[in-house]
Amino acid sequence: MDSSTWYAKLAKPRWAPPSWIFGPVWSVLYIVIFVSFGLVFFRAFQGEVPWLAALPFGLNLLFNFLFTPLQFGLKSNSLALADILLTWAALVWAMAAIFPYMPWVAYVNIPYLLWVSFATVLQGTITYLNINQQKELE
Repeated sequence: MDSSTWYAKLAKPRWAPPSWIFGPVWSVLYIVIFVSFGLVFFRAFQGEVPWLAALPFGLNLLFNFLFTPLQFGLKSNSLALADILLTWAALVWAMAAIFPYMPWVAYVNIPYLLWVSFATVLQGTITYLNINQQKELE
């Protein structure tokens, strides 16, 4: 069963957005992430921002990119939930760590934080709704 068929068969809450919305939202957010995170790393390489403040940005990218292989490659709701919780935590840490040096980076990532917060609740709900059905879908 391919991943899109598998995902389509999962039980989802009534308030789950249609699947087509994720592409445009992530496209806009990835532009914000690319620019803001890129400037954080650039300033860290220049020594203007401590590497400890840049660390959570790297972790956030790692966790963000792991989500798709965990959710759709391994078809694991529980691993995807753990990953998105780490993504959310790393983003909160990143925003707090960079605020003293580049407050605009924290502000510009508020939409990303809001989307990841929503996606975390959605993933938690999907995971909960499919606990007993996980083995049946595989």
